[in-house]
Amino acid sequence: MIRQPGRRRYLMISAVAEQFEIHPQTLRLYEREGLIQPRRSAGNTRLYDEETLERLRTILTLTRELGVNLAGVEVVLNMREQMESMKSEMDEILDALRRETRARRLGVERRYALEKYGGGLPSKI
Repeated sequence: MIRQPGRRRYLMISAVAEQFEIHPQTLRLYEREGLIQPRRSAGNTRLYDEETLERLRTILTLTRELGVNLAGVEVVLNMREQMESMKSEMDEILDALRRETRARRLGVERRYALEKYGGGLPSKI
């Protein structure tokens, strides 16, 4: 394990292989296939952060428990990324709608308050 103060925690390939009970060559295969992308140290050592380990967990669940081949894993992971992207876009749209609704409601409440109490807007004399 490599730990740098104030930074992410990284595991080297041997620790990851042991943790997940897979051969290091399997990890290299997943990297060649583009399924995972570990960081690299200055000495070109593969370094796995928590995000990469979570992706690896998903890959292993798909292959070991569901029997999905690597091509299928790639499709599932791509679809998952697209869904997360779409969710982010929808969250942004909903936030914008909430802001707009709040602004309009405040505008209506202010106008109604002026009319209700007879203050209204000053008329020209």
